Order: sequence, then C-alpha cells, then structure tokens
Amino acid sequence: METLDTQALAHRIRLDALHMVNRTQASHIGSMFSMSDIVAVLYGRVMDKRPTEPSWPHRDRFILSKGHAVAAVYAALAATGYFDPALLASYYSNGSVFCGHISHDVPGVEISTGSLGHGLPIAAGMAYAARQEGAVHRVFTLLSDGECDEGSNWEAILFAAHHRLSNLVAIVDYNKIQSLAPVSETLALEPFADKWRAFNWNVLEAEGHDHEALAAALDVTPVPNGRPTCVLAHTTKGKGVSFMENSVLWHYRTPQGEEFEAALRELEANTHA
Repeated sequence: METLDTQALAHRIRLDALHMVNRTQASHIGSMFSMSDIVAVLYGRVMDKRPTEPSWPHRDRFILSKGHAVAAVYAALAATGYFDPALLASYYSNGSVFCGHISHDVPGVEISTGSLGHGLPIAAGMAYAARQEGAVHRVFTLLSDGECDEGSNWEAILFAAHHRLSNLVAIVDYNKIQSLAPVSETLALEPFADKWRAFNWNVLEAEGHDHEALAAALDVTPVPNGRPTCVLAHTTKGKGVSFMENSVLWHYRTPQGEEFEAALRELEANTHA
C-alpha cells in the first residue's frame, strides 16, 4: 500500500472542509477539525485500499459513525484518488450525492450514517460477517465521544467482545465537547477507558493529533480469537484554528466573512510552516 505524507493530507482535509462548509453555510467544522488527523492517518497510512477500485473485496472498511462531520472524509477521499476533487464544490447542494451527512453514493463510502449510535453496530456486523467468510480485511469505525451516550453502542461493544472480533477497530474522537456543552456536563463518560476494558476490549489511548502515535495505535493486525480494539484518540475540537479550539460554539456555527478569512489564514500559515 502506498504511504502518503499524512501531515500534508491533514492540512488539505482541513482546508477543503473549511471551504466546503463556508460555501454552503453548513456547520460541524469543529468536529471535522478534531478528527482530520485521524482520517489522514487512516487513509494515508493505515488502511489497505484501492481508490481506483473502491469495491475491491480485500479492502479495509471504514465507517464514519459521526456522519455530520463528513466533509473531512469527502476531502480525504478526493485527495487520495477516489474521485475528482472538483466534485467537492457540490457538497451540501440540492441534488448532490455529497450530502451533509455521509452518503454511500459517494465512491469509497461504505454506508450512509447520520443518526448517532449506528456506526459501531454496523461495523461489528461487518466484522462478524468477515470472520464467518474467512476474510482478512479490517473494519474501522470512527465515533464521537458524545454519541457514546447511545445504548446501541454498548450493545455492539458487548457483541464484538463476545465474538472476539479482533478485526474490528473502534476509534473515539475524544474531544470532550458535544453539541451544546462539554461531555462531562452532559453525560460523563469517565472512567472511559476502564468501561471499554470491563467489556473485554483491547484499549489504547493516543494523542489524536500525533500522527506517529495514531499510526501505532490504529495499525493493528487481527489476532485469531483475540479481542476488538478501541482507540481513544484525545483530540481538540476545532484543532488548527486558534479561535475555534475547545469551543462549543463551533459545533453548529458556520465560518463566514472575517471569521472564514481568519481561519483560512491560520490554516494556510500552518500548511506552509
């Protein structure tokens, strides 16, 4: 598998996502920025894939459970050759397949998501089916921390551990902020890692903007009759733009006017640093 410059890929993801959200007055830019490094490492270094053959049977599968942050994934798919980057201009427009929540009509997208709590159950089912068929690919799914409030996730966590799905990797974008308030004030998750361990998962924690740490945590090889893996990626909401970082405001706010220009200047400065 070709290995890309994941730092450059993460910068491109943030820039493209910013332009997409600004152009259509969409939202969720803070959520996109917090996960951009995770997505860059997955698509640029970890996952086995063939962009010119999106349905290649032996590909690793990726499911974005936090489907509202989709512009970051569309940007990654465009940058890694799944489709012409010019198509990103139709994001969130009437009649476009590039919906505001991730759509399986886009090349490289396995399944549509939107309602939270669905990605991990689907990924567990896909991993179980792969095990039954003797397939060797891995299934990755990226969750938000806020959606770990959903009971469907904990059913899937039980299921995956019971069936020892070592081909399944759940990644939590642990930026500590959900839609309207900090996670700790909405429904506290801590001790979060201990909860996953108690459900018999292999749990790894990583700095979610450190590409080497992410690659080491994510690039796991399935062990027969082993355990599924959870990677708690400690991230910063709005990462890359100083006035967006650690701010609940940028879950729903759209970057327009002077705020867009300021964000663009910061990202471009980081790109050329």
